[in-house]
Amino acid sequence: MQPLALFKALSDDTRLRILLLIVQEQELCVCELTCALGLSQPKISRHLALLRQLGILSDRRQGQWVFYQLHPELDDWAQTILQHTLSANQNLLTHNQQQLAQMGDRPERSSQCCIASC
Repeated sequence: MQPLALFKALSDDTRLRILLLIVQEQELCVCELTCALGLSQPKISRHLALLRQLGILSDRRQGQWVFYQLHPELDDWAQTILQHTLSANQNLLTHNQQQLAQMGDRPERSSQCCIASC
């Protein structure tokens, strides 16, 4: 990954929040991200597609649901930047974390996702 590509990805507030939430939670479903960020599924999916194309995120399917995590081959320097950004900016995600906590029945990774609504 080229540094410019990572920094361009991080320059968008939605993508930055998506990445930091995933770094914090290790893996999130699209439904969790829509709830946490208060944005539509198509908007979240467009950002996730870009992050996946750049090699920052990878996804896995569980039935009809898709979960996202940092790409296992993401360069160490990029992972370090994301970890430091999260550590230094916890307050940036406070509202998003509250929204995620209020989601109710958050999906379990081995069971059906997205039953609960925001």
